[in-house]
Amino acid sequence: MKTYHPKREEIHQKWWLINADGKVLGRLATEIAVLLRGKNKPQFCPSVDTGDFVVVINAERIRVTGNKLQDKVYYSHSLYPGGLKEKKLEEMLATKPEEVIKKAVWGMVPKNKLGRAIIKKLKVYRGSEHPHKAQNPEEYHF
Repeated sequence: MKTYHPKREEIHQKWWLINADGKVLGRLATEIAVLLRGKNKPQFCPSVDTGDFVVVINAERIRVTGNKLQDKVYYSHSLYPGGLKEKKLEEMLATKPEEVIKKAVWGMVPKNKLGRAIIKKLKVYRGSEHPHKAQNPEEYHF
């Protein structure tokens, strides 16, 4: 049996609109990762980008379960001695809620050239307005 590789003309990329209002962060991120990779399509191939574009709105209104608001910590380093910085999830949601969703999805895609191309198709916005109305994104419910 031969391995299937989709041709360029067989790949149809749609635009999806996801309202993150009241959604749990991890469950939202898994659904987004599935759409971005194209795992919901019959022509999915792990080495080819068959996924769709995803627009997420209302990123500031996501939910988390348990004590994650106080316990979950995001780390960054400036590459200088003593340059380790920590931010709690609560602070990140107040300042950059878009980054919280992007980091959660990045943890679920491959860490290679394909993964970097996939994550560029994710567009996250703090409020309910987005500049992708011309692409006619279809609302995605889960």
